[in-house]
This record gives sequence, structure tokens and C-alpha cells, in this order.
Amino acid sequence: MDPSTLLLIMVVAGAGAVHGHPATDTPAAQFWEQALPGTTMPEAIADLVKKGIEHSPLVEHYSALPSISVCTLFSSVCNPRTVAETGIFFHEAQLLPGSAMTLSFPAEAEAAILPHDVAGKVPFGSLRDVLNTFDIPAGSDEAAQVRDTLRRCQEPPVAGEVKACATSLESTVRSAMGMLGTLNEQGVWAATSALPRGGLPRQTYVVRAVTALDGDRYVSCHRVPFPYAVYQCHAAGNGYRAYVVSLSGLRGGPAASMLAFCHVDTSSWNPAHPAFEVLNTHPGGMPVCHFMPYGDLAFVKKAGRAY
Repeated sequence: MDPSTLLLIMVVAGAGAVHGHPATDTPAAQFWEQALPGTTMPEAIADLVKKGIEHSPLVEHYSALPSISVCTLFSSVCNPRTVAETGIFFHEAQLLPGSAMTLSFPAEAEAAILPHDVAGKVPFGSLRDVLNTFDIPAGSDEAAQVRDTLRRCQEPPVAGEVKACATSLESTVRSAMGMLGTLNEQGVWAATSALPRGGLPRQTYVVRAVTALDGDRYVSCHRVPFPYAVYQCHAAGNGYRAYVVSLSGLRGGPAASMLAFCHVDTSSWNPAHPAFEVLNTHPGGMPVCHFMPYGDLAFVKKAGRAY
């Protein structure tokens, strides 16, 4: 399908959108309500859904920007210096009220979550088709990011991991539920980190409260760089501990409620993963903890959870 036809499809798909906050009668919102009863769609996700309805990625220039989200994947080889500057990785012992953490979460590219019917018509598997559709020059930084994302999605999972890439909100939710081993939505809910849309400026933050995330199994879905929103979801057995961490600036300023995952078993991770250098550990060593960046999703399964 040529780019002009795709552009027409996207414009028609968004023609009936209600401006302002996403309307509750949009297909994505209706699906979310049916699939995850009792879970309000997070504001970060609602904003990206709204952007997918009102703005076509085909008329916006795709720019290659650093992505902290991909650094939390097991196979990541992100720059350790960049990772260290954010403070996204930390030791579990730091999750105590009163602890101080130096953090910096820069604003990232907010790729639109496309409507499900549109996402099914946009190229994804072929690098050449993606570059042609979005008018991305071969050999550019943007083309390198697209190629890397396609590689990540196509390579096999590490030992003990289940993973999948999804190009719409509906397929992301379905993938996560499949990994949780359920076709029945009861007992499954979703959560994101709640932080200012522009990120967190680099400064010292104080841990105000830490609450264990009430679940038996978890699936994490991370945004990966692409002209439109693509999520890579993965699960790794029962080797997680998960928390909600309330943070506030030591000298005032922004506050945040962050999801944090601690990976107990890292024996199958890429030895070059930046977390090992930053935390001075190694595969199979101490648990590796990380915060979930803006727009990433966690799906939680709790046996017998009552709403």
C-alpha cells in the first residue's frame, strides 16, 4: 500500500474524533474498559491514543531520539553513561522511605498509538516498506532506529522469557494477557508510572513511600523507537518483585509515583547490559531494579483479586 493511501486511511479514521481528552466512546477506550474492568486507562496512554486519532504519523517528521524505555529490556546494550545519568537502575536496598536517589527522566518522543484498524494496514515487518511509507532516508539515524526495533522484535527471546511486539493498544493488551495465561480478564489489571509529561529534571529525590504491587505474575510492555507506538511485551517466569514508589524533589519541585520492577534472576541477561556496569554486578548476581518510564505499561495478574 502506498503512503498516500495510508495517509487517507489515517485521516478518515480520525475524522470523527472528539477533541480534548479522548472520548469514552472511542474503540480503544471501549476495548480497554471491556478487557480491563476496574482499571482506568492511565493518562499517559489516553494521551497517546488521542494523538493517534488526531494526528497522522505520516505528516510528522520522525526524529531519532534517545529512548530510556528500551534500556530496560533484558537484551539491551544501551550506553551505560546515559543510563547512569537517569538513575533508572538501582539496588533494591534503596527502596526505603527516606532514601535519596538522584534521577533524571528526560522527555522522550511520544509516538502515537494508532487505532487498531489503522495499525493493521501500516507496514511493520519490512524495513524497506517502513522507510518508504514514512519517507525516512536510508542510512539516517532514524533508519537505524527502525532497523534496531525490527531486529529486537524478530530475534528470539532469552532463556526463560516470553516476548512479543504489538502495534496497537488492543494487540498489546491481548499479548500481555496471553503471557499471563488467561483469556479471562478477571484478576488482570494494568498500571503505569505517573510522572510529569515533560519528565523529571535531574536532582535528588526522596523516597516518600514504597508499596508492594499486589500481584502474582507480571508482564512489562516497553515502548520501542518507531514512527508510531510499538510495544515490546515480555515476561520471565516468577522472577519479579514489583513496587509503587512515591518520590518528591528534595528541595521541592515535581513529584512522581513510579512503578519499579526488581528482577531476581538475571542469569540469562546480556552480559553487556548497562545495568551490570552501573550497579557493579553481573548476570546472576544481585537483583536488578528499574523504574518504568513514561508511557510504558505493566499488566498484573492476581489470583482471586476482587474489584
